[in-house]
Amino acid sequence: MGEHTPAKSTKAAKGTGEGAAKKATGKRAAPKKAPAKTAAKTEVKQAAGTKAAAKPESRLAMVRRARRMNRELAELYPYAHPELDFENPFQLLIATVLSAQTTDLRVNQTTPALFAAYPTPEDVAAADPEVLEDLLRPTGFFRAKTKAVQGLSVAIRDRFGGEVPGKLADLVSLPGVGRKTANVVLGNAFGVPGLTVDTHFGRLVRRFGWTEQEDPDKVEAEIAEIFPKSEWTMLSHRIIFHGRRVCHSRKPACGACALAPLCPSYGEGELDPDKAKKLLKYELGGQPGQRLKPPPDYPGRPAPRLEGR
Repeated sequence: MGEHTPAKSTKAAKGTGEGAAKKATGKRAAPKKAPAKTAAKTEVKQAAGTKAAAKPESRLAMVRRARRMNRELAELYPYAHPELDFENPFQLLIATVLSAQTTDLRVNQTTPALFAAYPTPEDVAAADPEVLEDLLRPTGFFRAKTKAVQGLSVAIRDRFGGEVPGKLADLVSLPGVGRKTANVVLGNAFGVPGLTVDTHFGRLVRRFGWTEQEDPDKVEAEIAEIFPKSEWTMLSHRIIFHGRRVCHSRKPACGACALAPLCPSYGEGELDPDKAKKLLKYELGGQPGQRLKPPPDYPGRPAPRLEGR
């Protein structure tokens, strides 16, 4: 027992000495440096707290930002256009229906042979389904698409005198034609403004914070309230262009995006400018476009024809 007494006294003295030193100097011992991982987690939590505390964007501010983004897109893509090759309303209607579940490029590579053999609704309506299926095979789901194009061709022949109707209600009454397809035809073949809510359009307007809707019809209705009607068709082209070239689904090229300062989703994709630049597609990436016959002001190269056609 006696042998342990000095140890207690020494420990007590040591503690007393440290306490005295603290009182004498008025300083505390320097805290241990937090591990790098802990510090990083703290920074993330602080950033999240700051973001959560930020004032929500008002409706007016969102509309102003959206319209400014549209102006930026207009400067970035002054040559924006429908990326389906067509020469008349019927060709555009057929090409748009065929573009489901495939690329515009593959449709453009397929339709020259189709329209050379069957140039009018009457021709398509009377065609041998097996021959049509063979022509449409490259676009995928060719049996269903054959039924669709023949069905709408019969309806145009029998109900509209062989002419594609220029009204939304008439177009959506055709077999296989929904609002998206109807708006493509109205906006680009008849000059009637319309919003084309495809997968690119829907993805981007949600990323931009213009809407939270998922249903295409609801997306169309909300975006229509933000922009004047005269902008609808070109807005659609610009957004779809941007979605295909820069703001990709899985890995957007944020570091090469002109809209970065205005986009609430900035940072979801690649931020390094050099790496982001390598993600750019079509004319922005030095690659061919989707049209075999692009407009004269298109700055990129035409797409190649399909081998054997």
